[in-house]
Amino acid sequence: MLLEEQRESWGTRGGFILAAVGSAVGLGNLWGFPYKLYSYGGGAFLIPYIIAMFLVGLPLLILEFSIGHYTQRAAPDAFKHANKRFEVVGWWGIILGFVIITYYPVILAYCFSFLWYSTKGIFNGGQLPWAGVGLEGVANAKNFFFNTYLGYHEGIALGAIRFNIVWPLLVAWLAMYFCIFKGVKLVGKIVWLTVPLPWLMLLILTVRGLTLEGSMQGLAYYLDPVWSQLARPIVWRYAFGQVFFSMSLAFGVMITYASFLHRKSDINNNAAIIGLADFATSFVAGLAVFATLGAMAFVTQKAGNPIAVENVAEGGPSLAFVAFPYALAQLPYSAWFSFIFFFALVTLGIDSAFSITESVLASVVDKTGWPRAVVLPVMSFIGLGFGLIYITQGGLNWLGSIDGFVNGTLGIAFLGLLECVVLGWLWRIGILRRHANSRSDWQLGRWWDWLIRILIPVLLGTLFFWQLFEDVGSDGGFFRAADGKWLVQNCVGIGILIAAPLLAIVLSLVKGQTETSSQLSKQPLEIKGGKTGAICFVISIAAIILYLTSINFEVSALAKDIALWILLLVGIFSTLISNYILDKCDNSSFAASWFSRWAGIIGVINVSLFAASILSGLTGKMQNKKAAVSGGDLSGVSYIILAVVFLIIVGGLGWCFYKALAAANSSSDTQNSDEM
Repeated sequence: MLLEEQRESWGTRGGFILAAVGSAVGLGNLWGFPYKLYSYGGGAFLIPYIIAMFLVGLPLLILEFSIGHYTQRAAPDAFKHANKRFEVVGWWGIILGFVIITYYPVILAYCFSFLWYSTKGIFNGGQLPWAGVGLEGVANAKNFFFNTYLGYHEGIALGAIRFNIVWPLLVAWLAMYFCIFKGVKLVGKIVWLTVPLPWLMLLILTVRGLTLEGSMQGLAYYLDPVWSQLARPIVWRYAFGQVFFSMSLAFGVMITYASFLHRKSDINNNAAIIGLADFATSFVAGLAVFATLGAMAFVTQKAGNPIAVENVAEGGPSLAFVAFPYALAQLPYSAWFSFIFFFALVTLGIDSAFSITESVLASVVDKTGWPRAVVLPVMSFIGLGFGLIYITQGGLNWLGSIDGFVNGTLGIAFLGLLECVVLGWLWRIGILRRHANSRSDWQLGRWWDWLIRILIPVLLGTLFFWQLFEDVGSDGGFFRAADGKWLVQNCVGIGILIAAPLLAIVLSLVKGQTETSSQLSKQPLEIKGGKTGAICFVISIAAIILYLTSINFEVSALAKDIALWILLLVGIFSTLISNYILDKCDNSSFAASWFSRWAGIIGVINVSLFAASILSGLTGKMQNKKAAVSGGDLSGVSYIILAVVFLIIVGGLGWCFYKALAAANSSSDTQNSDEM
């Protein structure tokens, strides 16, 4: 049932696409993707990444756009429109999103600070406070960031607040506030500036890096493929994880943004454009970073105090605030290019920051009916208050730890799994497919239903159980170290992940400003698959019990193997049979029985447990080592990889724009229909 009341909408299709791209493209694109590609196989890493983007990223993005646009509501109310019991899933993601906006502006504050230092450097004859050469220069950059700027100390103690970061943090929150305080129409105008600008800056840095002597040896570290890495399960795990987190899935952001789309707006093609733009930004950012690091290595070699790329290329904030600033300091006009780099970081980060803030804001407004002018300042003050924790001397330790849990497999990825389960198995996913197709430049087939119901839950379920097995089986335990001391950060991280669904349940029980009926409130005339579903449900549960018994009691290796393969075969059987029943009931007056629905869910769990068990065993045999690379000139294979990637990006975006233009010039009803 579509909402009839008027809802604010984006001014243009371009404004929505840029806003969604701005949300997807964030600071992690610059320091997450390039470092993972460099560390886990170079160009070979692109194979699992591209597979993950098309199998998980784009289908899930279409799912979130569809439910948001269909209901015209932010995440909690959107799930509630499907079934009132599903509202908790929406709030779960929103709560984790709020946790993120307590620390994400802190990283944005770092960017504002370094932008200021770079600006001062321009007017001080090009002098940067972290400048230095060789090993001494690396030490200077690390010392400036960790000691001079952060006053960093290791451990769980917070220490004193770093007042030099308070003002940049306040600037970050003010920037976020003024970007969204008037609603999405203002956002739709702002993103025309904040999204193209970092692309322009990255293009300048890329061209600058590629034209420097020695850039090719940096690109060799980045792109030369190490094909043996593809045999390591950990590489595939990081590739799928990077796609999932890079595209801002499960936070409620994309659902919220799509809820403000005009009723006749495209869904499928917009999702494809956004996904490809996110991939392009990540890849080009890597070219800029590693071309510059290669030039840095060349300069230090000529100076007789060589520093290799692998000596400074680190992941996370160290790449953005230590390695790259050091590399830029070795080059002519370093202050100017440092300014360009940190200006790009600010504009990359601000879009992601205010998009998550908007998703939380819209959810609260939809639920309570309170005005944005009241909710947003309160949210901002609360977020700023929590942010003070992370700008203490030990704050970076807590920031990294909590981000690892919230953005990790046990956090957001698990929520993506829940989205697929509740909308794919417990609701009629065909409703969203037909809704998307009635408005889109190109059409989804029934294969999309199968991706949402089966393939994506199996993949994300495997990641979830695999991570769980590693945490439970870690040396000394997950909550206590080998010496018996409590691992406080792990305890707090798990505490947040447990508190989030509990608080989500409480919020879902609170009566909102409007009560809406769900699609499942209209009971069909007949239930199908009751007996078959019950049989599948029972044998699926029995297979899990047999598997758990085999791993928790002393039985032979043969018995364990038999239990494991039974788990797989029963899981496949139950999943396929249940999926067949749901397909037969789609778009008809019949409904699949709850036994058949839950049999499919348990079947997916069976298959995921099997895959996670196999991968966990392989991980134990294969050590987590950084990819071995030559560090010389680019190989012929690397040039082929470059050509293929640009073909995917340019060809994919070209096809999307062609379909959009063709639809715009057509009088087809698919673009104008507003009916189911």
